[in-house]
Amino acid sequence: MANQQQHGSLLEAEKTRLQPPPMYKVLLLNDDYTPMDFVVTVLQTVFAMSREKATYVMLQVHRQGMGVCGTYTREVAVAKVDQVVDIARRHQHPLQCTMEET
Repeated sequence: MANQQQHGSLLEAEKTRLQPPPMYKVLLLNDDYTPMDFVVTVLQTVFAMSREKATYVMLQVHRQGMGVCGTYTREVAVAKVDQVVDIARRHQHPLQCTMEET
C-alpha cells in the first residue's frame, strides 16, 4: 500500500504476517474397563474414521497407552474432547480423552 498524506502527517501501511493457529492433537487414553468395540464406535462417530482406521487407533491405545485421534485447531480439539467424554459418560464408561499442543 502506498504512503498517504493526511492532515500534514505521513501514514504508512503496516505489514502484518498472519501465522497459522496452533494445532492440538486429540488423544485417547487407555483404561482397563472401556470395551474395545465402544472405543472403535466412538472413533468412527466423533472422528469420522473408517472401521479399519478406528480399529488401528484403538489397538494403538490398548497397546501403547494412548493414541492420536487427529490434529485440530484449539476450538475444534476442545469440542472433540468434550464429545468423547460426554458419550463415554452417557454409556457409563471411564474412557478419557485429552489434547496437547503439537
